[in-house]
Amino acid sequence: MKISTQSSGKETAINKSNIRSAFLGMLPLFVLAHFGHHLMMALFTPLLPYIRNDFTLTYTQAGWLIMAYNLAYGLSQLPSGWLADRIGARIMLTIGVAGVAIAGLLISLSPTYIILALFLVLLGLVGGGYHPAAAPLVSASVKPENRGRVLGIHQIGGTGSFFLAPLIAAGIASALGWRGTFLTISIPSIALGIVFYMLLGRPGYARKPSKTTSRSPKETSPVPRHWRRLVAFITLGIVSMATVYSTLSFIPLFIIDHLGASEESAAAMLSLAFFGGLWAGPLGGYLSDRIGRVPVILAVGFIAAPAIFMLNLVSLGLTISIILIIIGMAMHLGMPVVEAYVISHTSRRKRSTVLGLYYLGSRGGPAIAPIIGYLIDNYGFYISFSVVSATLLTVTVVCALLLWGSRN
Repeated sequence: MKISTQSSGKETAINKSNIRSAFLGMLPLFVLAHFGHHLMMALFTPLLPYIRNDFTLTYTQAGWLIMAYNLAYGLSQLPSGWLADRIGARIMLTIGVAGVAIAGLLISLSPTYIILALFLVLLGLVGGGYHPAAAPLVSASVKPENRGRVLGIHQIGGTGSFFLAPLIAAGIASALGWRGTFLTISIPSIALGIVFYMLLGRPGYARKPSKTTSRSPKETSPVPRHWRRLVAFITLGIVSMATVYSTLSFIPLFIIDHLGASEESAAAMLSLAFFGGLWAGPLGGYLSDRIGRVPVILAVGFIAAPAIFMLNLVSLGLTISIILIIIGMAMHLGMPVVEAYVISHTSRRKRSTVLGLYYLGSRGGPAIAPIIGYLIDNYGFYISFSVVSATLLTVTVVCALLLWGSRN
């Protein structure tokens, strides 16, 4: 019994040391880069009411703009993951930070609705290189049993940008408009991308993977019977992300048109959803390391689905605030869990490619926004939120049956 206690204490000490070394290494840099990568993208949704008024858009037309970015962002993930496995991650990561900033600068100059849509497509295309390249590098800094926690910490950077972007947008747009907001944020983001490129090159951290690289003894390639669970796990991650993010994209318009708030208030209130994600991402990663990946990803669907439906019952004030926090918490809870699951169930040389497939669906999935916009235009918010909620709940139940009997 004494030996078991000593062994457990030693293992805990090793885990803490492992995570501490990650903090002293490249992890803080990746958190900052993740923040810069998402900041330009995060501005679009809170600024959508201003853009809607500028171009006199319907909900369906606003949905097409959301789709233009998200579809391009999703489609670019797969080739970006494939390229990261072959040419190395440094170039792809730099494009994912500096490239989106340049695209944001161009968005600020958009003279027409069509040109704006094209620049949003460009934003999505250049943004696809970050995630498939970053997740394997971040996870490589710790042992497999700590992957969820470190990926959750890395997620803080991305969630932090979505949390601050509505507040930034509400402040700058009231003085400079939506164009001035994109322009103001793009310049320091370009500088961050250049610095990130230089720092990645110094330790040779993001070199091209070698064909002869040996596997960790704890890592194994997935056998055929595990592919069914891998597909079910990724599917649930994709559907939950797509449905929740698409819903959040219409929240500022919902708050203005249905609840009667101002544009500034609607933009600022969106940050509540990402406040929930600030702590839910690290929590999801930690829980997945302790109780298993499967229970956590199932919790995402079973929390998010009823929360989306509850949007039909909220009023301006406390109730909408609570529901937005819950929805944001559910969406971010599962992100590091899916990344950790994929990395643990694929071979090292295929990780970025498989992650690219996941990001293709999860980041491209919100391209269903025109469908939601059409539903809102023709049937209202109640029917639209109910359809989205029922879809997510159905997929969660089906995936739960396919994942039954497994924790990891």
